[in-house]
Amino acid sequence: MPSPSRHPRRRPGPALYAGLAALAGLLLAGLPATASQAADQEACRPDGLYETPGVQVPYCSVYDSAGREKMGPDHQRRVIGYFTGWRTGKDGTPAYLASDIPWDKVTHVNYAFAHVDGGNRISVGADGAANAATGTTWPGVAGAEMDPALPYQGHFNLLNKFKKQHPNVKTLISVGGWAETGGYFDDSGARVNSGGFYSLATNADGSVNQAGIDTFANSAVDFVRKYGFNGVDIDYEYPTTMKDSGNPLDWSLSNARRAGLVKGYAALMKTLREKLDRAGASDGRHYLLSVAAPSSGYLLRGMETFQVQKYLDYVNIMSYDLHGAWNEYVGPNASLFDDGKDAELAAAGVYSTSQYGGTGYLNTDWAYHYFRGSMPAGRINIGLPYYTRGFKNVTGGTDGLWGKAATTTCPAGSGLTKCGDGAVGIDNLWHDQDTAGREAPAGSNPMWHAKNLEKGVVGDYVTRYGFPAGTRLTGTYARKYDATLVAPWLWNAEKKVFLSTEDEQSVNAKADYVVSHGIGGTMVWELAGDYGWNAAKGQYEPGSTLTSAMYEKFKSASPYGAKRATTDLPTQALDIGVDFGQFPLGDSNYPISPKLKITNNTQVTLPGGTEFQFDYGTSAPGNAKDQSGWGTSVIRSDHTGNNVGGLKGDYHRVSLKLPSWQTLAPGASVELDFVYYLPVSTPSNWTVTFGGRTYALAGDLARGTTVVSPGTSPSPSPTASTSPSPSPSASPSTSPSPSGSPSPSGSPSPSNGACTAAAWNATGEYLGGTVVSHKGHSWKAKWWTKGEEPGTTGEWGVWQDLGAC
Repeated sequence: MPSPSRHPRRRPGPALYAGLAALAGLLLAGLPATASQAADQEACRPDGLYETPGVQVPYCSVYDSAGREKMGPDHQRRVIGYFTGWRTGKDGTPAYLASDIPWDKVTHVNYAFAHVDGGNRISVGADGAANAATGTTWPGVAGAEMDPALPYQGHFNLLNKFKKQHPNVKTLISVGGWAETGGYFDDSGARVNSGGFYSLATNADGSVNQAGIDTFANSAVDFVRKYGFNGVDIDYEYPTTMKDSGNPLDWSLSNARRAGLVKGYAALMKTLREKLDRAGASDGRHYLLSVAAPSSGYLLRGMETFQVQKYLDYVNIMSYDLHGAWNEYVGPNASLFDDGKDAELAAAGVYSTSQYGGTGYLNTDWAYHYFRGSMPAGRINIGLPYYTRGFKNVTGGTDGLWGKAATTTCPAGSGLTKCGDGAVGIDNLWHDQDTAGREAPAGSNPMWHAKNLEKGVVGDYVTRYGFPAGTRLTGTYARKYDATLVAPWLWNAEKKVFLSTEDEQSVNAKADYVVSHGIGGTMVWELAGDYGWNAAKGQYEPGSTLTSAMYEKFKSASPYGAKRATTDLPTQALDIGVDFGQFPLGDSNYPISPKLKITNNTQVTLPGGTEFQFDYGTSAPGNAKDQSGWGTSVIRSDHTGNNVGGLKGDYHRVSLKLPSWQTLAPGASVELDFVYYLPVSTPSNWTVTFGGRTYALAGDLARGTTVVSPGTSPSPSPTASTSPSPSPSASPSTSPSPSGSPSPSGSPSPSNGACTAAAWNATGEYLGGTVVSHKGHSWKAKWWTKGEEPGTTGEWGVWQDLGAC
């Protein structure tokens, strides 16, 4: 598979509750929740979200009975803004403080960044007046007055002060980022190459470092409690097997661990989910867990099937940095769609190689459909950049679009040998320095500065960024827009400068896309780049124009899509494990060729001809196959052909059958070789059919499903004219007990005379709706139960008394 851009997510910096009251009271008192309350909480669990075993997670503190996040009546979709800790104004450049956040327009604020310290703990550095997160103050700045009720100052104080005024807004602590995934900046500003996520999650031999993970997760729980955050956002860039990915400063650590990074990432996220859930159960609130995820097909190809999605409340797609000066191909930073003309993809043969189906994978729509393959639309947020990327010395293309920049040497420390000629100077206001201390050409500007360039305005702020007074612009920055791509840019024909931008037209189009697709919302990097017009000064300055545009689009939108499947699935599920694994590593992983392992965890033998079906996302063409004689075929495609203007549907439906000569005994596994041609996230919406019955699979974690033993079915509800009877269908290989499973003891409770329902068995398992007899009464189970004696669980317990029999 051709390699799309190996680029950073962003510019290096920093120089880079209202749930059920009764349940909450019980939890806070350290008392167990009743089964009824647990069932109520389960009703609020988002579709596909992992459930920590043995924990009564208070989902209803965050989600409604449809599993949708509660964000306030005028927030039907998320607007998540990253707020960075380094724009303090203390260096002379404009400050962007918590008081500048448009709190009435956003739903979540992610503080960027905390880091992983040398002891594998979350940290923002040592406390003190110079610590922007916990110690800095801004005397005389309106809105930045500290809340004296809090024991810390800095950004964290202000975030909590404004949250009191806007209680529907949630804050998350974001950990990592481009510059601090494999290291961190110490209190002097020097970078410490500690290993960060790479070493805390993965040992040098590629094995999982569970001790490091536990240390970090415990510290993260303590951190969110101490500083009032609603959750944790992990920005690990990147746990991929693709060589030389992420920050070049980390390669000495990351490349040696490539074979174990995905496994370590999964262990990290599972541990975080479970520890946050346990803390939430104790605190009476559900703590959020999210990630910033790459959108690049190259990076995602090395992340297997992104198995961590089930642990996340939602994923934020970094659907930007899709083109930039890390190579010579001039294109948009964050186009919504492919137009079939992407010069980088064309050069790599993507459009001409039949296996790809003409699928361009450097656009937001492709990235969304990658994650849609394994998640409901409402658990996905698309990313928008409030900054530019740009080139100079551009030739060819249309007003620079799909042209080429001259090739040149790369910034020191980039790890690259040939780069495109990136825009500099006044076209690179947020200029960073490379490791040699020179300006890193990138065309990186906040959108408010780009708007001034478009208007021919030299803002009064330029001297604070190192430009001399009297600086004049050369040439005209003409705004261009491509409706197919949904991408604006500025083109300076005199300087041959191309700056990829974002503005009201593109943001409104992306917001419409979010609404029409049922997507959860948007995420922006970063809030400080948004713009507003200062009429008195005649210039654009930091503002909230783009964020307000999204708010206006979303405030009256329909609720987001809360179901993963687009067709009805069975409500009974079997415990049959499916896993895609043994992926070849890195650049050897093409075509993508994992082994699909199916494990029968039921008590019956699956016969030859058993059919499995699943969906995979349309991010890959509908040409998946197996090489093991299972007759894999794509039986439905929601999209065919190229993806110019967007993919038209979410799924391809696959059928495969256990060969007629092969059975799968209880506890046994079988593997088959699978092949597909572009990355997909974890295939979902599984069904298995045998013996004339179709079931879902427990591993999908779908709302409304009940795990059963094969061949069982719930009893019909009793009516006035019929006597209740469980009469479950016979299991293919066993005689059922009242639950449909063999009685462990083989000796059920004595019959109760005239009662017609089967006698309750202390070791039996009973599904919701099952009727039993016990001590002269009939009883109906309200939900699954085992070992709870009828007549002892009370009015609100599992057993409903149907009267004497």
